[in-house]
Amino acid sequence: MKLFITFIVSLFFLSIATAQVKQLDSVTVKSGNTKISDFTRLKDVEGTSIYAGKKTEVIVMKDVVGNKATNNSRQIYSKVAGLNIFENDGGAGIQLAIGGRGLDPNRVANFNVRQNGYDISADALGYPESYYTPPAEMTDRIEIVRGAASLQYGTQFGGMINFRLNKGSDTQKVEVISRLTGGSWNFLNSSTSIGGTASKLNYYAFFQHKSGDGWRPNADFNSNIAYASAVYKAIEKLSITLQYTFMQYLEHQPGGLTDDDFNKDPRQSVRNRNWFKVNWNLAAALIDYKISDHLHFDTRFFGLIAERDALGILTDISRTDDGTADRNLYIDNYKNWGNETRSLYTYKINKMEATALIGFRYYHGHTDRQQGYGNNKASGNADDFTFNPVAPKDTLYYSDYQFPNENIAVFAENIFRITPKLSIIPGVRFENIITRANGAYNAPIFRLNGDIIATNHTIDHKLNNRSFVIGGIGATYAVSPSLQAYFNFSQNYKAINFNDLRTLNPGLIVDSSLKDESGYSADLGIRKSNGIINYDVNIFILNYNNKIGTIPITDSSATLTYNYRTNISQSYHYGIESYIETDIWKLIKGDKAKMSISIFSNLSLINAKYKSQEAAFNNKRVEFVPQVLFKTGVAYRRNKLAISYQFSYTGDQFTDATNALKTTNAIDGLVPAYYIMDISADYKINKTFSVYASINNITNNMYFTRRADSYPGPGIIPADGRSFYTTLQVKL
Repeated sequence: MKLFITFIVSLFFLSIATAQVKQLDSVTVKSGNTKISDFTRLKDVEGTSIYAGKKTEVIVMKDVVGNKATNNSRQIYSKVAGLNIFENDGGAGIQLAIGGRGLDPNRVANFNVRQNGYDISADALGYPESYYTPPAEMTDRIEIVRGAASLQYGTQFGGMINFRLNKGSDTQKVEVISRLTGGSWNFLNSSTSIGGTASKLNYYAFFQHKSGDGWRPNADFNSNIAYASAVYKAIEKLSITLQYTFMQYLEHQPGGLTDDDFNKDPRQSVRNRNWFKVNWNLAAALIDYKISDHLHFDTRFFGLIAERDALGILTDISRTDDGTADRNLYIDNYKNWGNETRSLYTYKINKMEATALIGFRYYHGHTDRQQGYGNNKASGNADDFTFNPVAPKDTLYYSDYQFPNENIAVFAENIFRITPKLSIIPGVRFENIITRANGAYNAPIFRLNGDIIATNHTIDHKLNNRSFVIGGIGATYAVSPSLQAYFNFSQNYKAINFNDLRTLNPGLIVDSSLKDESGYSADLGIRKSNGIINYDVNIFILNYNNKIGTIPITDSSATLTYNYRTNISQSYHYGIESYIETDIWKLIKGDKAKMSISIFSNLSLINAKYKSQEAAFNNKRVEFVPQVLFKTGVAYRRNKLAISYQFSYTGDQFTDATNALKTTNAIDGLVPAYYIMDISADYKINKTFSVYASINNITNNMYFTRRADSYPGPGIIPADGRSFYTTLQVKL
């Protein structure tokens, strides 16, 4: 009934919004080049960015046959090599969690994550976790640049991910698309977009509501996202854009499991008082000016006002929650703003065209973070995100901090075209980073049995100011118009974040003398992205100095086990990444083929180990690094019907630097290898109506992808079993 009422209401608003829509005559465009894939790469130069000599990938969302309603990451990113994926929020699909080449996938913290070219994470410098992920339904394409992105996009090792969102129709004044999805465990997703072009103004607005009960008990969620964009073309060469994004969601989190509990029943929940809430307000103003055919300028102003609240029991998951213990409450408030300005100039050297890029970035972040005990006595199991009213700052285990930080960067790259086929691309970036921590905390004093008997109140002030220069060089060689060899070497740098400066977590202790991480990444590969057979095969190296990781340790009384976060040592990551796709039907039938049967394969072989003078770490596998990542699938397309099948395999991985197989608190240990199969289908009934369906985890495998040391755990976080989804789309 809920599903039916929502659909009727959506159609009602559709009828109002489209009352003045004028139907235009349809235009059919035929091309001799049949695209076989939803996957391609970035051009050498796009807008005011240089991508020549870098490993890049582009996911074209309109061509993806998969579950977009749940933002299913293993389907959307299936052709991106080397990605490890956490599946920790069930069918909600609210938070993205991917990591590349052996970097922690948690909330995409090892990528610089952007939307339409500007930052969207909590704090791009001090706390680069992304609680907001743009919905797949309002995304035009996803652009990914690997480690070489450090020269243009700042301090990270993983690279950059940019979600380029939909725009309004260029040919219609009003176009409305409404989608309604129903699925397993009372999943409901209702989304509506409206957009178009009127005179010099292009506009687009989107709203999505998502809710469900989840595969496990205590896993219900409710999410709302709204987005609006207006692009005004003042003159032919000048456009001004205003954009605003709002997100709000509340998740009931079922907590983690021990190894024994998971083996008995992975669907059970032993926590019913854990909650997670996020409010996100993101705004941007963009100016794009093509001053001449040779000079292109753009500037982006962006700001974020947001809040993230986490409430729950974070003690050892093996201990029973009797419903009376105080819950931990973490409240973050983010206020960030910044500007990034770029200028791209095309000129000639000895009659060969060259391209120069210079850019400037200023970023100011401010985070207020409070941690303590929630108002458990009054609210019981409810989602009450208020502190204990009895003098919160005097309660045990309390922390109140402000984290202001600043970042100034200047960067430059240049494409020197040595011959019509060979290009050399050097680049350099200067960074000044200032991070501060001002606050106070109560450190608990424990008895031998683990009981808290008193606290020490500590005032804390920290300042870290550093400046440095990183550089890199790339090269491309055009073997043919569609076949290219590429090489890149780039230095990387990553500053410690707020969790590294100060956190209160019963399962985690942070080394007070942590150092920033540095290193380099390199790629050498060959790629082809136009024709019946497409591929990208490369070898890579990632060198990490002072890599931050965790190790399980036990206190002196041998009663408490927790994770210790510290600079482990140097680590080396190297491997092979390959993607290949071909339309076998067109290979057989040629240009006369009336249908498409394409097959793809995505294989990554990765070896990542620590190099340390300490025997406990030396030659141990780096955590979150499956040695084998393999995905393959087949897609059938004919006329109005498209069907895709996908098989995914992820090798085993460890969660700490000592490679512990199992721990009593289940925070650390082995994550066993697993495989999943999915099938999806799209059918366009006519120009107005389309139907989409998917079955995820066809074989109903019981598996998990992560062990968490805090939210949404602690402990093992089971992934979902078999699920079914159906979507009806109306386009007017």
